[in-house]
Amino acid sequence: MTGTNRLQGRMPKIGIRPTIDGRRNGVRESLEDQTMDMAKSVKEFLEMNLRHPNGLPVECVIADTTIGGVAESAKCADKFAAEGVGVSITVTRCWCYGTETLDMDPSTPKAVWGFNGTERPGAVYLAAALAGYDQIGIPAFGIYGKDVQDAEDTTIPEDVKEKLLQFTKAGLAVANMKGKSYLSLGSVSMGIAGSVVNPAFFKDYLGMRNEYVDMSEFIRRIDNKIYDPVEYEKAIKWVKENCVEGEDRNDKELIHTREQKDQEWETVVKMTLIAKDLMVGNPRLAELGYIEESCGHNAIAGGFQGQRQWTDFMPNGDFMETILNSSFDWNGIREAFVFATENDCLNAVPMLFGHLLTGTAQIFSDVRTYWSPDSVKRVTGKELSGKGANGIIHLINSGSTTLDATGQQSRDGKPAMKPFWEITEDETKKCLDVTTWGPASLGYFRGGGYSSTFKTDGEMPVTMARVNMIKGLGPVLQIAEGYTIDLDKDIHDVLNMRTDPTWPTTWFAPNLTGKGAFKDVYSVMNNWGANHGAISYGHIGGDLITLASMLRIPVAMHNVPEERIFRPKTWGAFGLDDLQGADYRACNNFGPVYGK
Repeated sequence: MTGTNRLQGRMPKIGIRPTIDGRRNGVRESLEDQTMDMAKSVKEFLEMNLRHPNGLPVECVIADTTIGGVAESAKCADKFAAEGVGVSITVTRCWCYGTETLDMDPSTPKAVWGFNGTERPGAVYLAAALAGYDQIGIPAFGIYGKDVQDAEDTTIPEDVKEKLLQFTKAGLAVANMKGKSYLSLGSVSMGIAGSVVNPAFFKDYLGMRNEYVDMSEFIRRIDNKIYDPVEYEKAIKWVKENCVEGEDRNDKELIHTREQKDQEWETVVKMTLIAKDLMVGNPRLAELGYIEESCGHNAIAGGFQGQRQWTDFMPNGDFMETILNSSFDWNGIREAFVFATENDCLNAVPMLFGHLLTGTAQIFSDVRTYWSPDSVKRVTGKELSGKGANGIIHLINSGSTTLDATGQQSRDGKPAMKPFWEITEDETKKCLDVTTWGPASLGYFRGGGYSSTFKTDGEMPVTMARVNMIKGLGPVLQIAEGYTIDLDKDIHDVLNMRTDPTWPTTWFAPNLTGKGAFKDVYSVMNNWGANHGAISYGHIGGDLITLASMLRIPVAMHNVPEERIFRPKTWGAFGLDDLQGADYRACNNFGPVYGK
């Protein structure tokens, strides 16, 4: 399945810089082919193993010549600027002139791979280059294979491959965010601090701009039919065929009439079309005479306030948020959007991180309830087992849990959440088949609407993350790797009925370390920094830590094994015994990547 770029701006490329000993008359000439071949092997490896989240292939650009001094560095920088390079990797097999061959762009994530061989001192240049970066205040990642290679060996060792991928995924995430928008549809929902959209955070740390549209724009576009009528007819037909209305659990005297419910379906479908148009634009609107509206806001992520000024009289945003966050809709399989309920931008950001790193749809949930083994036994008479034996956390929210989270996609015969280009039509049908759409609780949502109702099936590796803003400190990131838990039906039914059973449920068990915030499941819940969490498929905590270091966001808590932590080399200068403290000190020292 081919991808498409629905945002303005070209896709960032990876720039590869083969550096070399500049001494002519024998030294440089003897290294030209091996050094350039090293760059070509990195290009081939990365292009074979990476795609952008929109499905487009990742492209690598190699400097026109090897780089032996400052003049060739400048030529390479000019080429990279013209080509739209957003991530820089320097490779060498030998000694090179340290500061003369550095990539000096301070906003481009950069790494240096120094070949581990005995014939030429690639490791010596690696150390010299990284020391140079440290001195001028541009943190860079060092890559050095554990095992010595022979001079003629052109392969990339497995440990080097792992670091190249970890660095490059995070670097491309940085580059893909730069210059894009967060679209705030409405303002602060019910006093939620994460709904306070701070433009300084987005600009200084993410390189993004902020766009703001009042929720009244939905009413204007609905009333004036500023949406594609052809797509609307296609969408409403698809909804009638695929979205089964669930049980209405409201008091009988409050239940809306069939006419009201049908009108609500029409409204929530129109809201979905309009939100999508507001985020990324729609050329069909220009054809209909709405040229300004056709442009959109170039939003890589967005959020909808909803409560309460909207939901007290209009259908809620649950359907819109769920469909946008899913990898498919009435137009077929496509890249998921990143869209936060209650306009919680600080949950949208880790959703965006997860999406850019994995290409998958993201789960948005309340971190609702910690269930201890004793509590489960008390209310159900049954015991937790397996990965959930030490307790579970109930992730549940009326809003934007993606339908990908149903657990109906598979990889190697196991439940999974996959990039859209790997998803099949049969899998999308399964996701829809296990989902019903419960009429909204009218106590919460007076204007009605529909919430997706499903339980995440199967045991999947996932990572929960959250950004929190701390006065005087700035943003911090929390990470918890773990698994979705496929609860015994008898346990699920009892526990789920104690909240709103029309909302989508994911049972989560974090991996425990026996100390700190991960001493037990209760401690994870007790240390979580806000009411929401962003959940991504896979154990991507290491990638998130690498990305956070690029952005200078310290990690407040995580359960990622030390061998998977990869940060710029200079982080070690801030302390090797206390890695978490060193992270805070390094981030504070260098400051936000776009903030100076």
